Amino acid sequence: MTCGPGWGCEGMALPVFAISKPMRVALLRPILVLIAIALTAVSPLRAQQESFRWIDFHSAKDQDVIVWVTRALEPEKWNSIREIGVLYDAALVVTTTRANPEGSPSADTFNIWSVSLTNHLRTPLLTGVNLRWLDWMLFSEGHPRELAVLYDDCAGCATTTYFSAFHYDFQQHIFAPRWMRGGQALPVWSTGAPDGVNLTRVYAVLAEPDGRQILGTWNHFDYGKQKPPEDFVYRYDLDPFSSLERTQLLSNKDADSMKQRLCNVQGQAPGQARGQDSALCQQTVHPRPERRPVTTPPANNQGRSTPPGSRH
Repeated sequence: MTCGPGWGCEGMALPVFAISKPMRVALLRPILVLIAIALTAVSPLRAQQESFRWIDFHSAKDQDVIVWVTRALEPEKWNSIREIGVLYDAALVVTTTRANPEGSPSADTFNIWSVSLTNHLRTPLLTGVNLRWLDWMLFSEGHPRELAVLYDDCAGCATTTYFSAFHYDFQQHIFAPRWMRGGQALPVWSTGAPDGVNLTRVYAVLAEPDGRQILGTWNHFDYGKQKPPEDFVYRYDLDPFSSLERTQLLSNKDADSMKQRLCNVQGQAPGQARGQDSALCQQTVHPRPERRPVTTPPANNQGRSTPPGSRH
């Protein structure tokens, strides 16, 4: 076994205390540099927290987040910041804009943004009026719950109400809304209908056996005597394997099953279901027996082909 100065026997290094002090400093310097780089990469806003929380505008500990978000949104047009929610390195921010200083707050337009807490990047997500926060919902098993919302597209008009939910996108490091199409989310309600059409809408958030939640909608168009009615029944959920958003137009037995589920919903939290009290749903849950044609002959029938007393 060969031994030499500075080393033990061949292939075996001496213990750390045998390494000279200058060499120990040289070995530790790269490690310290890596630690310093990691520390500078962390936002001073404590962005790496693991749970969502709403910012308290009156709390001294949250003022750094408020200042950061305000500076990030300075180039945009808004009158006030309504809410700030923080998760990891992103903030979910709601701003409001009032077109008329003397106007009603109910007519304020809201904008929802995702604001980065590391580089001030801002991403517009939704815009509308009458924003209503719903409950946290579980759309994908094994993934965090998502904060759902309802909102309208306009005030004082034939309003359409939309449904969406916000999740944290780990690839882009931003909040993102679900089921977006052409700048709006899922339409679930409307106060208007095409001329000559009686439109009935029903929707509900439904629970699956595995605990996941889905959204079901039923739009029934009654055209009167013009043509037969039409039904559009949809199921909105996340694919259980890929967690990608799905939109399914149901038909036949699947559509009939969804209609029953939607109309039998009871005890839902406000905003998570609507239309169950409609005549359409009442008929679906308690169908009237069909009136069948009478096929039995009357009691006085004696097999004659002509009335009594008539001439042949």
